[in-house]
Amino acid sequence: MICAAEPQRRVTGVVLAGGRGQRMDGRDKGLLLREGRTLAERQLEALRPQVDALMISANRNLDHYAGFGAEVVRDAQPGFAGPLAGIAAAARQARSAWIACVPCDTLALPADLVARLLDAAQDAGRDAAYAQDVDGPQYVVCALRTTLAGALAQAAASPRRAVRDFLHARGAVAVPFAGWRCANLNTPEALAC
Repeated sequence: MICAAEPQRRVTGVVLAGGRGQRMDGRDKGLLLREGRTLAERQLEALRPQVDALMISANRNLDHYAGFGAEVVRDAQPGFAGPLAGIAAAARQARSAWIACVPCDTLALPADLVARLLDAAQDAGRDAAYAQDVDGPQYVVCALRTTLAGALAQAAASPRRAVRDFLHARGAVAVPFAGWRCANLNTPEALAC
């Protein structure tokens, strides 16, 4: 756990698993197996030592996700509204000052991911930060203050609901992680590697 004694640093780790899985033939990506464990479980395991609480953003198979020992939250909007909707739902539900979000299909997270995102945001006096790997910005790997819940909900309900646009509008800080390559498992072929 990081900084449990400091309320302004309390953080909920959020695994975003609410997508429709179009590039995975409509399968629920968070429940796909890799080396005997679901992608969602792998992300929860990676986040657990870095955060004070855990949450999964999902829009189907809610009972299955609830069995992973994390709070489950679903989007306010119907119809798989995208990652910003999942982030908005998590910010609304979390009982911490911050949320740190990661997609369920992004493996090999840095062990200091959450601390570095929070440090960068707080040092810059900003409400949000996002990771940057060797290939560039990874906007959905981000940390945000939960006080942004209202702004997130409003943005998620708008026609333009890209996480990138929201973060740029808030002046979010880019945090480079030298040597890290964000491994996205977006296709059955990538999952099989």
